[in-house]
Amino acid sequence: MSESVISVENLVKLYGDLRAVDDISFEVRTGEVFAFLGPNGAGKTTTVEIIETIRNATSGKVLIFGMDVRKNRTEIIKRIGVLPQEFSSFDRLTVEETVRYFAALFESDCDVQHLINLVNLGKHRNQLYTNLSGGLKQRVGIAVALVNDPEIVFLDEPTTGLDPRARHDVWDVINGLKKEGKTVFLTTHYMEEAEVLADTVAIISRGRIISTGSPSELIDKHSTSIHVTIKGGMGISSVAEAMGLQWEAKNGGSVVMEARDNEQILEIMMRLKEKNIGYDSIDIRKANLEEVFLKLTGEGLSGGGGH
Repeated sequence: MSESVISVENLVKLYGDLRAVDDISFEVRTGEVFAFLGPNGAGKTTTVEIIETIRNATSGKVLIFGMDVRKNRTEIIKRIGVLPQEFSSFDRLTVEETVRYFAALFESDCDVQHLINLVNLGKHRNQLYTNLSGGLKQRVGIAVALVNDPEIVFLDEPTTGLDPRARHDVWDVINGLKKEGKTVFLTTHYMEEAEVLADTVAIISRGRIISTGSPSELIDKHSTSIHVTIKGGMGISSVAEAMGLQWEAKNGGSVVMEARDNEQILEIMMRLKEKNIGYDSIDIRKANLEEVFLKLTGEGLSGGGGH
């Protein structure tokens, strides 16, 4: 098992009577994509800013590379890269000029062309920042976060507000960072983003971590049913009722049943055959992270504003 590069122990952050971060502990291992999944206002950004040495904790301990963030800030910031929420830069600089500017600011002799290509901006290197789309601006931000060749890259809600195509382009960049051997700490409220990218997911709600594991581990641990959607045919719901299954009729003539396991799915199919009930299609899938989150917290991932 790879070593821990971030260790958080009993972390608490208070804002008056508000416990924005409520006694959380977790570890991030080298080379993984670690996703902090939760709605806006859950405590994600506050936690990350404490880890990044931007905020001070009320209590608890955070170690990066074995160093205490309160005592070793100078050494730590040399080895991490940060893409904050709503990254912005100088409108009248080109992509290449932007990356070179921040490289000089950090006194870095990084390979600027390699960084631009790594974030798939080669075709846009001479475009002004002000003329870029939101997705391209986020990729510039990721390049800037990499100018000091960090071992850990923090990406705080990197795809918020992007269209689906731009979001997937950023996902490709994140996968590229992993291939480069970087550890990526990703905060997100997009279930699919965590499910696609993360090796480890920590689900946070109201300042507390309520479950941690790989996406498949979380789904297997907290999912108690398999969704079976059967479209077309009369009498499908009667099979669900006869078997005592939870079911729901959907628009378009579909019936969604909750099966316990594969054996129960086979029984559904056998009963349909025995009763000569035809159907147009059948879709079988396990729960996803969003359904797991709803089950654990009773709240959606869109959430509200806050820390």
